Amino acid sequence: MAPPPSALYTTTFFLAFLLTLFVAASLRLLAILPHGPFRPTPIRRRPIATRVLIVLGSGGHTHEMFYLLRDLDTRKYTHRTYVVSSGDAFSASRAVEFEGVLEARAREAEREKEERDLASTNPTIKTRRQRDNADDTITARPFCVGPDHYTITTLPRARAIHQSLLTTPFTCLLTLLSAFGPLLSSPSELSSPNHNQNPSTPAPSASPDPYDISTRTPPSLLLTNGPATSVILILASLILKFFDIRGCASQGLCKTIYVESFARVRKLSLSGRILVWCVDRFLVQWEELEGLGPGGRSEFWGVLV
Repeated sequence: MAPPPSALYTTTFFLAFLLTLFVAASLRLLAILPHGPFRPTPIRRRPIATRVLIVLGSGGHTHEMFYLLRDLDTRKYTHRTYVVSSGDAFSASRAVEFEGVLEARAREAEREKEERDLASTNPTIKTRRQRDNADDTITARPFCVGPDHYTITTLPRARAIHQSLLTTPFTCLLTLLSAFGPLLSSPSELSSPNHNQNPSTPAPSASPDPYDISTRTPPSLLLTNGPATSVILILASLILKFFDIRGCASQGLCKTIYVESFARVRKLSLSGRILVWCVDRFLVQWEELEGLGPGGRSEFWGVLV
């Protein structure tokens, strides 16, 4: 006996609906995923405050990451969020130690600046220096260091050592759900790091503080060098871009940079083979790895660590 026409119409409508969803999702993925090798975009005005999320592994990954960050300018990257896996006390302690180095470096730079200002007693030299540095907004910005300008977030491990493959999907799902926390939640609310401002002095204007705004939005940049947690975090960032949550896609937030480990000489790591398809920039440290990935996306920049 043939099925009634209403059942056929329902089945056809359901299949058409699924096909429409599939096509729409595919087009959306094509819109948010990078295509081919990196092409520099026109230089735009740099924001006053920028939040960067740094994924730390354990052991070698952490050591390489902090070597990559050795020249980090805290006037540009005003808030750092370090993501570590549960049980990785080593990476968390290294993050605190690294922030201490940044703070000491900032104090030394401020001291040298004060000495230069005191040495320039000649009004002609001072006027010329002010004119030459009139457009140098970066050097005029304060250093953003100290406990108020970094946070350390712990995520559950996606897969523990010797964990059964049967339970791995459940722990990966838990890690994915936890990954939205550091991407969306606000770190400590920051105020403009003007150390000489009198707290009793009212603000000169009612405009929002850019340093505070930067902590309320998703990070502008995600930086990783291959730990397994980074795959889950970048997947979470793609979900945010897919649905344009908090302007991740429309405002160009959650840009991702992947730096392949120095130990990878002839072939990419498992994390690299997965993420080469979806990160904004994929950097390698050996010439043999240049041009790998879809459209030759991997970029050779020499030894970075």
